[in-house]
Amino acid sequence: MKSPRLMINLLTAVYWFDEALRASLRSGGWDTVTRAQSLLLANITAGEHRATRLARNLGVSRQAISQMLAELEAKGLIEVVVDPSDRRARIVNFSSRSAALRDAAHENLTRLEDLLRERIGPRRFDGLSEALMADWGEPPDLKEKAVR
Repeated sequence: MKSPRLMINLLTAVYWFDEALRASLRSGGWDTVTRAQSLLLANITAGEHRATRLARNLGVSRQAISQMLAELEAKGLIEVVVDPSDRRARIVNFSSRSAALRDAAHENLTRLEDLLRERIGPRRFDGLSEALMADWGEPPDLKEKAVR
């Protein structure tokens, strides 16, 4: 029986990018962030700005996300404000002070993609990019198959 490894391979790829990005930023003189903080910042970059949805995306509690947000706000990387359309919700945005860091991260991610294209070849890189950008649909709720 074939062992499903795609999820582990996808996680390994995410960790490769994350570790390389955090190392390049650290060597560039930027304060380090944890992997969880890095993934939180990536979610904000991808357009997620509600604290509750950030917690859900990262699979952490509201208390954990509150702590991460407080740490990143103390570093001056983000701003957390009350959502004007729902006073119970909080909106998370990058601070104006983080623009240079975001530019450095963008440049380093572009360089990492270029390096990966060289390492695995343009055909594989393009195929990987296309597959990851395809619409996979909503996550299915798989019913457990009956054991025979």
